[in-house]
Amino acid sequence: MVKKIKVNRLRPGMYIHDLNCSWMDHPFYGSSLKVKNDGIIEKIIRFGIREVYIDTDKGLDVAEDADTEQSTGEKADKLHTHEEQQNDAGDDSINFDDIRTVTVGEEILKAKAIREEAILTVQKVMNDIKSGNKINKDNVIHTVDDMLVSILRNKNALAGLGMLRKADDYLYNHSINVCTLMVSFGKFLGFDPQLLREIGIGSLLHDIGTMKISSDILNKKTPLSEEEYGEIKKHVQYGRKILEETEGITETSIITAYHHHERLDGSGYPNCLKGDKISYAGQAIAIIDVYDALTTKKCYRRKIPPTQALEMIYEWSSTQFNRELVQKFIRCIGIYPVGSLVRLKSGLVGVVVDHSEENLLQPVVRVIYNKRAERYISVPYDIDLSLEIEKESGERIAGYELPEELNILTEMYL
Repeated sequence: MVKKIKVNRLRPGMYIHDLNCSWMDHPFYGSSLKVKNDGIIEKIIRFGIREVYIDTDKGLDVAEDADTEQSTGEKADKLHTHEEQQNDAGDDSINFDDIRTVTVGEEILKAKAIREEAILTVQKVMNDIKSGNKINKDNVIHTVDDMLVSILRNKNALAGLGMLRKADDYLYNHSINVCTLMVSFGKFLGFDPQLLREIGIGSLLHDIGTMKISSDILNKKTPLSEEEYGEIKKHVQYGRKILEETEGITETSIITAYHHHERLDGSGYPNCLKGDKISYAGQAIAIIDVYDALTTKKCYRRKIPPTQALEMIYEWSSTQFNRELVQKFIRCIGIYPVGSLVRLKSGLVGVVVDHSEENLLQPVVRVIYNKRAERYISVPYDIDLSLEIEKESGERIAGYELPEELNILTEMYL
């Protein structure tokens, strides 16, 4: 039977028939879902949902009704049957056909909420490791699923927000950026939903071993000694041990994280693996890990523009990286990734809001500032640079701009 209840009456074991709100107002990839734990209930409450519809034929009823309706044993049997039905139906997998693609503008607010929640998840994971506690696997899975679904709706919204990361939150933001780019790249490569989830988990947790490293070494602003660098390199092995001790983390997730510092020519660590000895996911995350590190501001250097970072990685692909994967990664994110702030030859400045594989050098730019006149554009407008090619005086990208130097919050224009 389907009935409406207030969210404060939800409990694990229930089956939500309908979240009773627009798909834009919740973070899940469908309006029906199983309530597996309290984390899902907390998420529903955080998104401001007040009432939902539950199906008591597929899950538990509200507590007072359940006690009179069936014995404890019957409730357990019902929940067990429900679990089997949902597993058979693929409740834990994501069906691409069920997800509607949307524009960056339609997805950006939801992506922002998902990213903020992901930061909290990573912070909790890191703090748990520091305190000697185990990882809450369910929270990690739900976070990765939310990120995955956002990427399936629009691959550029979460990635665009990643362009805004802060140097003082590097470890958290880096984990989320690598996960975002890895899942987006995996989708581009045609990975199935379950594999996307597994590489997403490995990517989100790829640096958790750093929590076993002294903060004095991690936060050191002067060059590391050989001994200190050797200690830093141990984070990969520490991370593997943590993941292996976490029940439910698959081998694919573990290997994805474990191989992120290996290099095709054997110059990486911890095992100096060469060529195909490195997993395919490991070869991909190695590219993404370096790309995000290069394009992020550090306490000891400025960030590098995406184009320059991609040029460097492409050059290194003659030895360290899989060149074919590097080329595909460039096609996936574009020469000028969404969220980049670029300067046109006319002096106009805009945010990249879209691009296509066919026109990597001519993205769609939303013009927001006139650098020559030093004034903001009152009504921002889009220029599709792919349509400017044939024009004699058509616009071209002249270079990158740093949002902080122009006091521009690019996410406002996505």
